[in-house]
Amino acid sequence: MLDAIRKNGVTLAVFAAITTGMTAVINAVTKPTIEHQSELAQKALLDQVVPPDIYNNKLQQECYIVTDKALGNMNPHHLYLARKNGKPVAVAIETTAPDGYSGNIQMLVGADFKGKVLGTRVVEHHETPGLGDKIDLRISDWILSFNGKVIHGSADTQFAVKKDGGDFDQFTGATITPRAVVNAVKRTTLYVETLPPQLDSLTACGEQ
Repeated sequence: MLDAIRKNGVTLAVFAAITTGMTAVINAVTKPTIEHQSELAQKALLDQVVPPDIYNNKLQQECYIVTDKALGNMNPHHLYLARKNGKPVAVAIETTAPDGYSGNIQMLVGADFKGKVLGTRVVEHHETPGLGDKIDLRISDWILSFNGKVIHGSADTQFAVKKDGGDFDQFTGATITPRAVVNAVKRTTLYVETLPPQLDSLTACGEQ
């Protein structure tokens, strides 16, 4: 009986060692491919909010960490600086709408330094399917209505949902979600306007 138990134990140990080894080998082989695909997906997302024809640097390599309450909370957010022939022209910046109907809405906003929104994408949310989820480009093209909009200072009443006297549509039965996104884009874009004097002192990603 003991011999059988020992034999089974050895067999299981050998099987576990082989399985672990195979997993390690597969991980080592596939890791570069996974990382490359992740970089391509990130580049595609960045190009959706900052048109690639306005910059000629390697956007992903110009990554910085910024922290400001205008970004929805005091958590670190990534900022990607777009340059044209070495001159800063715009940023793609992570931001948070903290007042969504179902919690935080994580977003990526592209803007220049003069109050112009170049593009916006929602990257994570928990809004109600069929109502608030229209902020997601896979569900609706509503998010494209930010493209090219210019914010004329913090007192610009037009940069709001129509229920609040602004230009942006709200959703039938759901105003909280689009209002949260519009307000977050406004705060973020106004924050971007203040960045030029700080660009040389930003903390690079990986150095924080």
